[in-house]
Parts: sequence; C-alpha cells; structure tokens
Amino acid sequence: MKRTLAVLGILSGTLITLFLAALFYYLGVTRGIELDAKKLALETEHITIYDGDGQTVEADSLAKDIPYAEFPKYLPQAFVAVEDKRFYAHHGFDYRGIARAIAKNLKSFSFREGASTISQQLIKNTHLSGEKTLSRKLKEYKLTRMLEKKYTKNEIMELYLNSIYFGHSAFGIGNAASFYFGKTPEELTPAESAMLAALVKSPNRYSPFKNAEKCLSRRNLVLSLMHEQGYLGEAEYRAALAEPLPAAPSEKKRKNAYLSLVYDELADLFPDVSTARLASLRVYTAYDRDLQAVLESASTESDVSLFVRGTQNNAIKAFHTTVGLVKRLPASTIKPLLVYGPAVEENFVSPATPVLDARTDFSGYSPDDAGGASGEYMSVRHALAHSVNIPAVKILNSIGVDRGADYLEKMDMHVAKEDRTLALALGGMREGFTLKELADGYATFAKDGRFAPSGAILKVEDERGRTVYERRARDKKVFSEETSFLIRDMLATAAKEGTAKRLGSLPYFVAAKTGTAEGKTGNLDAYTIAFTAEDVVAVWAGNRDNSPVNATGGGIPANLAKEALEALYEKKKPAAPTTPQGIEKVLCDRETYRTDHKLVRLDPLAPPLEGFAEYFKQSALPKEQSTKYSLPTIQTPTISVKNGCVTIVLCQGEYYSYLVKRENRGETVTIYNGAYCRDICDNSVRAGESYRYTVVPLYQGHAGTPVELPSVRIEERPSLPDEWWTD
Repeated sequence: MKRTLAVLGILSGTLITLFLAALFYYLGVTRGIELDAKKLALETEHITIYDGDGQTVEADSLAKDIPYAEFPKYLPQAFVAVEDKRFYAHHGFDYRGIARAIAKNLKSFSFREGASTISQQLIKNTHLSGEKTLSRKLKEYKLTRMLEKKYTKNEIMELYLNSIYFGHSAFGIGNAASFYFGKTPEELTPAESAMLAALVKSPNRYSPFKNAEKCLSRRNLVLSLMHEQGYLGEAEYRAALAEPLPAAPSEKKRKNAYLSLVYDELADLFPDVSTARLASLRVYTAYDRDLQAVLESASTESDVSLFVRGTQNNAIKAFHTTVGLVKRLPASTIKPLLVYGPAVEENFVSPATPVLDARTDFSGYSPDDAGGASGEYMSVRHALAHSVNIPAVKILNSIGVDRGADYLEKMDMHVAKEDRTLALALGGMREGFTLKELADGYATFAKDGRFAPSGAILKVEDERGRTVYERRARDKKVFSEETSFLIRDMLATAAKEGTAKRLGSLPYFVAAKTGTAEGKTGNLDAYTIAFTAEDVVAVWAGNRDNSPVNATGGGIPANLAKEALEALYEKKKPAAPTTPQGIEKVLCDRETYRTDHKLVRLDPLAPPLEGFAEYFKQSALPKEQSTKYSLPTIQTPTISVKNGCVTIVLCQGEYYSYLVKRENRGETVTIYNGAYCRDICDNSVRAGESYRYTVVPLYQGHAGTPVELPSVRIEERPSLPDEWWTD
C-alpha cells in the first residue's frame, strides 16, 4: 500500500510539474501578445511592387471594408459549410474537429488534416506568420480566445471575409466579388458565393481562369455541403449546380496582366504566409513600363496575348493578354521543341538532311501539308523554315513520339499518355500549353540548350527590408550547344524567307517560328514566337470561345512580334549569338543531293557553284566525299556508226574536258582533246575495219578512269552499178 501511494505521489508530482512547466512556457511565449484591431482590417495595408528600374509600380490599399449587413445570407453560409460548420456553436475552437483530425493523422501517419476554425484563420491571416511551430500555435490560441470574447460571430465573419486573399490580386470579399463577377458582395448568388468559398483553400489551384475543372468540382462540393447542412433547398441547389463559372475577369476590375502575374507568382512563392504579411511585402520585378505600353497598344479584332522574357536572367519583362494565361493548342510552334530539336540532338537529322514530302499513311494517320504535299525531296532546314507538315511527322515517327515528348518534359511541358501520337508533331493534343510555357521552351535554344522557367519577381523583401526570396537561375541542360545553334540558325531562315519572313527586315539576328491551328470552321490559334540572344517574344491571336479567327501565324502575330522587337531594341541592338566549337560548315555536292538525295561532301577541286554550304555538328558530319573532279567519272557514252562515220555522245560533265582515243590494228591515235562537246564525230575511218574507242574525262589536269566503248566495225559499201556512183 505504501509503495502504491509512493508511486501515485511521484506520478502526481510529475504531472503537476509538467502542467506548471507548460503553463509557464505558455505564459512566457504569449506574454505581451495582444489583439490588434488595426491588424484585423486590411484596408490600411498595401503591397508595393517595383519595376525593373526600381520605381514603384503599385502601392494601393488592398481591401475595402464591406459591412456584414451587405452580405447576402448565402455568402457566410458557404464559408461556414466548407470551412467551419460549427462556427456559430463553438467559442473559437472546434474540439470535435480537432479530435477527428488527430485520429486521421495518427491513422495515416501524417499531419495533413487540420481543424482550424474561421476565428483561428482570421488570427493567422492578420496577426501571425505561416510557420508551423508550437509557439505560434500557443499565440494563436491566446489571440483566438481574445477575439471570441471581444467580437460577435457576425463581426468575426465580417472581419474574416474582408481579410481573405482570393487570388489574382483580389484581397477581401469586395475586391473578389468585383474581380470574378463584376458585382458587389450583396449581389452574389449562391453559386458565386460557393465559388469564392471554394477558392480559399488554394486560390491559384482552384482559380476558374487557371483550373476551371478543379474549380467547378470544389465549388460543387461547397454547394453540396450547403445543401446537406440545410442552407440550400433542393431547387436552389440544382439551380446553383447548373450555373456556369466566370470565363474571364470582370472588365470593371481587370488589372494590368503583368501585375496579375506578379500576384499569382507571389501566392505560389508564399502559399502559407498570412494575408497581412503578404500585404506588407516589397516585390521587385523585371517590369518594363515602356514595353508594356507597346504590348497593350496592340489592336486586333480577336483576343490576343503577348509575352516577353529575358533569356539569360529568365525574367518576364512584359505581359499583356485579353484571355489570361490559358492553355491553347500549340500548332506548329511545337515542332522545334518536340521534333527537330530532339532529332538533331540525337543525330537523326541535320539541317541538310533530305526528306521526301509525300503523303504517307502511318497506320491510319495520313497528314497533309497546308497546300498539299509537293511530292519532292526537301531539306530539313526548308521543312522547318516553311513549316511543312509531312516531314515533321516523318521525323517524329523515326525518333519515336515518346522520345520527343521526353524532351518536352525536361522543359516542364507535360504531355499526357493519350496525347502521345504522331498528331502531336503538328500540335494535335487535348489541352495544349500556355504562351509562357512555349516561350520558356524556345528560350532553351537561345540559352545554348539550358532550360529555366521564367518569372516576373526578382526579389522580395519583408517590411523590415530583409530579403525573403531572390530569383536564382536553376538551369537544366536539355540540348547541346551545337543542337541549339542549328535550331537557331534554321529558325533564322524562317525569319528571313520562311513563314516568319515579316521579321526579315530587322537589322539584327532574330529566329522565329509561326504556327496556325485549324478547326473545322477556320483557324483557331495563330502564333509567332521570335527570339534573339537576349529575349523571347511570344504572340498568340485567337478567341477565348474557340470561334474562328481571321489570322495566321505569319500575319497578325508576326506583325505584333515585330513591333515588340522594335520597341525592345530601339536604343540598342541585341548581341549576336555565338557559334560553338563543335559546329562545322561543310560544302556539299549539289548535283548528288539533287539527283540521288544524298549528303556528300563537295570535291575540293569542284567549281564553287557545284556546292552548297551547310552547318553540321562535328559528331554528325557527312562521311562520304565526292571525287567527281579529283577523280572524274562519267557514265558510259553511247557510240554509233552511220554512213561511215562514228559518233560518240557524251552524257555529262560540263566542267570536264575530254580525251578520246581510237585504237585500230595496234595503233592508237587521239581524235579529240578539248572541252565538253555533246557529239564527237570520227569520219576518218575505213570501211571493213574495226575500231575501239576510249574516253578519258579530265579536270584541271586530273585524269579520271578511262571508259572503253564497245568495238565498232565500219561495214563495206554495197556493190552497185557504176552509173549509181556517177555525178
């Protein structure tokens, strides 16, 4: 008994000690922590954004205080349903929810489940950082208790809805209702209220303008919870489910597209930071005001997007769009990234490789060119510069779709398994890519094969001036320097004489690719993506509703890209790209290329006009060299006899001279030694004799292989009456 009492005493003492230690720790951690009414309202907060010159771009008040009386009843109900269904019953903490979350976390061996109430979220948003520590939780506990004692539930709900960040630079319910729907909060419908409640968990992830499918699914989840908890009747619930999501930001609240990009990027960089702390940051960007003004001056009848990023610092300089950063089918802009880049990298092709442009059936898939197949051989350079379809599909078929798609994956361009067909070579896929993703891919060629995603934000400081983020290049090698050079050079041909030839008059190196996606009723997407050694300019024209657009890639987008490039380099031309050591310029035999469709080095002794120059990787140089001039060769000439005259017809070699010898009765004589002549006649022969001729091609003193012709015999003239021979 004494032992039991002793053990109980020890346990009691231990528990009391632990309790006192915890109490003293709590009191120490939370000492001086007080609820600040000013922090609960974001209308005094502002976010400061700086341009590339360090000048302030925006420092506006973030939120406007909307009183609870102006909320429709469905608005707070939507947030209660999905965020804190016992909000009106608890005193700041949902202990049942906490117990359930602990049980789930223990079962899954994780800490994914949380049970924060709306009151706790308000405190985190306005008073605390996003760090997950015990001291922060204790401060949250104290402040939440103080909040619940000082404010009514309706007041807490009002403060909460006015302090939430809804994504796309929309702070507070007033800005959110205006941005997404062009309404005041009191005008919101149940479906709109549910969508805004759906955003809170992750504004970027559930944005209707970025992930409409995910947004719709979560909005409908909120509506189902409202229905289950008695906030919506059956008819109201069904009507709300049928209501569409907003297709684009309200014109009343549409911000400069670049600044919207900054806010989205900021939310991605600091997903767990409190709203108040987010609002107090100083954000330094690469924003170019003058260039932005040029992009925004673009006047078209269709929707348009223009995107400009630097190549070396990966910084976004300007961005203008009427549709947002949406995914569209890439059309032929995908060819360098998916087809030609990988094929050159793995030495399947070079710029001079000949490809037959003829209709081909690939197991039921039979692509065609825009103007119909030519049926002729063309170089890879010509096929890419003029965006010919069939050669691109043939090359992708040779390297394999998966191998090409793997290169896209290296550039953060995901291709679903079901999209990995040969149609991908022409941009045929379900979802497509954003203009930013395409521009980042093309920047890889400008950066000698190194990929890095672009960003608008260069640096972020907190309210004390401490750097909390700084952009650092994290380049990833995708292509070799040699491959990047060859793709750049071929795309420079596209800008000079191909589909992007409207850029050809620019007085500096520029490479470009166009693309036009066709639908059943007309063109749906038109692109020009151009780049120098310093910048990438990407332009898209189309319509957000996928209606036909009166544009091709080489038309409106090319003109807009040219205007952007002229603005970029108005004062200083871009540096010229360099040629890597692993590149060699080779003269190839033009005649062999034209007649035999083979890549053969030009004979060193050949006349210059007989060759054409092309760049090659040193690891993929033409192996064969022509000897047509150092060792002249000809086809066997024809020989015939008529009326006692031998005629030899030479078949080729306008640059050759010829030596023709005749042998008869052991005696050899030269009957011709001179320049090319089609017909060589020998009438110094005798009837009844047989002759053998040898033809030797010559070029600048180099004798080729002698060609022996078949022996010929001069027949006797028939015996006729003497009077037949009389004049």
